[in-house]
Amino acid sequence: MRLPAGLGVLCLALCCLGGARELWSGDHEWKKLIMVHHWPMTVCNEVANNCEHPPDYWTIHGLWPDKSGECNRSWPFNPDEIKGLLPDMRLYWPDVLHSSPNHSVHFWRHEWEKHGTCAAQLDALNSQRKYFGKTLDLYKELALNSTLQKLGIKPSISYYQGEKVQTLGQIELCLTRDLQLQDCPEPGEPAPQRREAGPGGTPILGLEICEDGPVFYPPPKETNH
Repeated sequence: MRLPAGLGVLCLALCCLGGARELWSGDHEWKKLIMVHHWPMTVCNEVANNCEHPPDYWTIHGLWPDKSGECNRSWPFNPDEIKGLLPDMRLYWPDVLHSSPNHSVHFWRHEWEKHGTCAAQLDALNSQRKYFGKTLDLYKELALNSTLQKLGIKPSISYYQGEKVQTLGQIELCLTRDLQLQDCPEPGEPAPQRREAGPGGTPILGLEICEDGPVFYPPPKETNH
């Protein structure tokens, strides 16, 4: 799967820091899925929480239908359904804000109940095992970490003094209902703003599409061994 030229890249502007069980109504119809990666360094820097030793690679935030949420409140998250996925879930889809493994379960519950129950309109995603398993498959197939490195896009300590600087926090890749990559946003579609809760439901600052200009890609913090 090849990455399109226009990645949906979201930033934090520094100046702003401070199987389905029932039918869905038309209100829950959606056109595309958004594979959301977040950069743990930015998330941890901007949210004061128990964020210890965050991963030094892009992790999964979620797989989100573009225009729906909480489509089936009678379908609660059941961690027993994803037991076989736990090693990969903990590695690639952790709650980066909390060191306790129990918080990751809360994070996954939030992602399933808000987004997974809507994505389950697709046969390929119509169970908790399928939703989380397919998201992990997409993460590995898209290989965002290695793709950015191959393009020479790496974290840097460079900072642009005296300029308005945006901090890279999230990258979105859009997919059709057939799980094929597509442009996002589409021509004529307004740029979205994200005010999604972070891992574990923790509120995070709003995100917006990066503007032309300097973007700060914060490097991982060095740890003493």
